[in-house]
Amino acid sequence: MPDTLNDKAKALIARPVLATLVTLGPDGGPQATPLWIEGDGNDLLVNTAKGRVKDRHMERDPRVAVTVIDPGDPYNVVALRGTVVEMATDGADAHIDRLAHKYLGVDEYPMRREGEVRVTVRIRVDHIAMQPA
Repeated sequence: MPDTLNDKAKALIARPVLATLVTLGPDGGPQATPLWIEGDGNDLLVNTAKGRVKDRHMERDPRVAVTVIDPGDPYNVVALRGTVVEMATDGADAHIDRLAHKYLGVDEYPMRREGEVRVTVRIRVDHIAMQPA
């Protein structure tokens, strides 16, 4: 049964704080990427582009780890293991624009590359190693 994020963990994830996503490469080695994150109930949402390393890793192996550390309080931490349960291109452009608004205060994602296909990744929280009390 999945673990449940508490209200303080959800509040941290709702802030424009960078998260670190760890995916697993073909050899089982970890690859860590700082990125923007959003909560959706007890799930986490991240966004990437088709063909990037993390996209390829999650397509092959849905196991991930996520850490969010409050820059103003290093003991206010959410650290968890999860499973990618959905990778969707439908609505992903709007999702990256929403994240750009959260993190940059702009209406459109300014780093979009011509021809890239955005992907919204839904992560189910399986095990919480640490969350604020």
